Amino acid sequence: MKTISTLFAFILSLAYVGAQTTPGANTTTKPSGPHLEWESTVIDYGEIKKGSDPLRKAIFTNTGTEPLIIKSARGSCGCTVPTWPKEPIMPGERGVIEIRYDTQRIGPINKSVTVTTNESEQESRISLKGNISADEEQTLPKNEGNILTPKG
Repeated sequence: MKTISTLFAFILSLAYVGAQTTPGANTTTKPSGPHLEWESTVIDYGEIKKGSDPLRKAIFTNTGTEPLIIKSARGSCGCTVPTWPKEPIMPGERGVIEIRYDTQRIGPINKSVTVTTNESEQESRISLKGNISADEEQTLPKNEGNILTPKG
């Protein structure tokens, strides 16, 4: 009788655990309203030379259920200029904020872009990092007595 009681208790506990883990219970649901999800919140320029390509892209997806509107994007200084999409980003669609940093400035990059959306009053931030090194001076070959004169 004791074995039957133990077996019955075991079966009831399995039934209880099974009821707690119904199919679909662990699936994630989309947030209600718009939701901005960054591919990465860090833009790494790496080690670049002065005057290198200034453009980088911050890619995001609207993982919410309503259109996402980027209200503004502003750089932490005048050397960081973002351009953002003005049209709504529909649920499931990707968007891009283009960021241009003044690569004529030598030294470390430690800036940010602050993004405001219709998702909430809280702002989102993208960090920029990297380092810009000076151009190596190009030396012209020395003239070794070979002077070219125009034919005339």
